[in-house]
Amino acid sequence: MKYVGAHVSAEGGVHNAPLNAHRIGAKAFALFTKNQRQWFAPPLSEEVIKLFRQNCETLGYKSFQILAHDSYLINLGHSEKEALEKSRKSFLEEFKRCELLGLDRLNFHPGSHLNLTGEEDCLKIIAESINITLEKTRGVTAVIENTAGQGTNVGYKFEQIRYIIELIEDKTRVGVCFDTCHAYAAGYNIKDAKGFMETFKLFDEIIGINFLRGLHINDSKKEYASRVDRHENLGKGFLGEEVFKLIMNDSRFDNIPIILETPDESLWEEEIRKLYSYVK
Repeated sequence: MKYVGAHVSAEGGVHNAPLNAHRIGAKAFALFTKNQRQWFAPPLSEEVIKLFRQNCETLGYKSFQILAHDSYLINLGHSEKEALEKSRKSFLEEFKRCELLGLDRLNFHPGSHLNLTGEEDCLKIIAESINITLEKTRGVTAVIENTAGQGTNVGYKFEQIRYIIELIEDKTRVGVCFDTCHAYAAGYNIKDAKGFMETFKLFDEIIGINFLRGLHINDSKKEYASRVDRHENLGKGFLGEEVFKLIMNDSRFDNIPIILETPDESLWEEEIRKLYSYVK
């Protein structure tokens, strides 16, 4: 079964996220468990934790339908000690918040080398950062998102993600979130059936489809292989609609959160309906 939703607001408290998801007909949702523009946040109160869990149970959202996302400030591949420690501390806090909320996966962008080191060294630092966090937590999977390769970001090639995974000690707690916009911008031509099948054949051969823990469903404002991360609403960018029809009719994407991050939130309810209408 397909579980489609969007990255909804948690304004006023994380307990509002499932309510916001339900309002747009979502069967899955993503959220920030704290302000994504801040390094750290006050602890979650027992009342907020209780309300979040109650709202999820009442509305039928189980942990596998929810994809938490960490702060955009975090760079797990930073080569400077002080900056890296700050990122690792914040990342650990994000994991702890997921534990309290009963969430089983945390999605994150792997990191950037910032021209301070090479890509391989950056990937090693990211893997070490993940290992440190997994050792200090329980039950939450680290979900690496493929990037567009913008700037000095790593994780835009499947080989880079595989390299990180190979260095993770507990491979039962590492996974991947595939972003359609990022993949297309990074040079994976998923626009048509041929390119789609070739891309996911590569994904399975290089990373392993068993590591897939979520999808981000976005069209792209920028052209193929642009290495620029700019999301667009479905069917309004360079990707078009065929790739989304293919996803909705492919059993490899069953039972994971399929999340819209398209820019016009007012279209989310319509886009969710449209995606389900593609199912044959």
